[in-house]
Amino acid sequence: MSGIPRVLSIAGTDPTGGAGIQADLKTIGALGGYGMAVVTALVAQNTRGVRAVHVPPTAFLEAQLDAVSDDVEIDAVKIGMLQDAAIIGVVRAWLARVRPPVVVLDPVMVATSGDRLLDAAAEDALRALCADADLVTPNLAELAVLTGLPVADTWADALDAARRLHGATGALVLLKGGHLDGADCPDALVGPDGVHEIEGRRVATRNTHGTGCSLSSAMATLRAGGATWPDALARAKQWLTGALAHADALRVGQGNGPIDHFHELRAPASATWSAEVWDAATAVRADIEACAFVRGLGDGSLERHAFTWYLAQDARYLGEYARLLARASALAPTPDEQAFWARSAQSALVEEQRLHDAHLHGGPPADPAPVTRAYTNHLHASTRTYGELVAALLPCFWIYADLGTRLAAARHASHPYDDWLAAYGDPTFAEATAQAVRIADASARTAPVAERARMSDAFRRSAEYELRFFEAPVEVAPAGV
Repeated sequence: MSGIPRVLSIAGTDPTGGAGIQADLKTIGALGGYGMAVVTALVAQNTRGVRAVHVPPTAFLEAQLDAVSDDVEIDAVKIGMLQDAAIIGVVRAWLARVRPPVVVLDPVMVATSGDRLLDAAAEDALRALCADADLVTPNLAELAVLTGLPVADTWADALDAARRLHGATGALVLLKGGHLDGADCPDALVGPDGVHEIEGRRVATRNTHGTGCSLSSAMATLRAGGATWPDALARAKQWLTGALAHADALRVGQGNGPIDHFHELRAPASATWSAEVWDAATAVRADIEACAFVRGLGDGSLERHAFTWYLAQDARYLGEYARLLARASALAPTPDEQAFWARSAQSALVEEQRLHDAHLHGGPPADPAPVTRAYTNHLHASTRTYGELVAALLPCFWIYADLGTRLAAARHASHPYDDWLAAYGDPTFAEATAQAVRIADASARTAPVAERARMSDAFRRSAEYELRFFEAPVEVAPAGV
């Protein structure tokens, strides 16, 4: 597929604009597609709930579908609210006639309250429709209805249910972790190639109305635009996280308001890739600054055994980091960039030696902790392209430099970690960080859409590993180390 993707939404309405076809059309446009819509139901609703539903005759639904497909070449179809078995039958017959290249089904079956929205016949018909879709995007309650299993309350149980749905239908399943408890908010594609998981952090907002509609439309649009399913999920998740982070500013309604579909368009004209990913990492950066290790390091109350554990792991990390910086130097397209990454690799090795000599007394290297190994494995997996590797390396520069400006301000002569705070605030490191940001932005400007999405995902995952790396010394460091 090439050009501007032409995407049809088949769904109900939302007069407040946050869900249904209104959300679908906004999403399609925000991600570069041309949106069309066929209405299955007219819904009188607002941010506080549904008041009434009017379902047009199935003959009118069929007329709408034929009117679009008789005239327009359709690159992708997103299917949302289908009220009964007769409506589902019309849509299935039309899909069989038209055979769109991409079909994404958001199986609207369960209300936010937990009430079932469809009768038994409609539920059976929707299960059959799953087999006609390329991608199915149920929430956890809908996944339970489709599989006959209890609603999953752990990620492992949710993955098992998604595998069962894929096995029964053949469709790729987008598993969404947003309804699970906790700060983590993973998503995963479950299909014939196994599980492709993308980690995420929950955005603190009650304004999530239309999130499921929007994510399914985003996947249809990005896939129709040429992205692979994993790349589409990486880009969709990055966009949706930003839409949630900006949702509160909309001030729409008195209940659970909508997400901000056009947050990226409202960014300043000069906004760069780095500004986008830095803004998207706001919640993770706040968690880093608030974690016990960073707070204790700043005020001097950090237990020495936790600090020593951190230094030992940081030394192991920096050894691998230096190898990856050298890899970036080998991939760099210009002599200046090659020289920058080579200098950075040398600096990382020098810092590793300094840690051993000054703080660890030259002892044998520590075994890598699980978080250290997971972080460096992620970095090694990000070497497919120069841009992706640069994006993965960037948080180690940027987050440390950002923290340094605040931690250095806490220095005083009797501070137990004064020399370490001085290292955080090193002006030379701040300038190196600024250069790394400029290099990443230059790579993003020329990157294809799919690679830019992988860059954003690599940055996000590295930022999340930075948080885990800072959390680990207090959580797992044994006393007396």
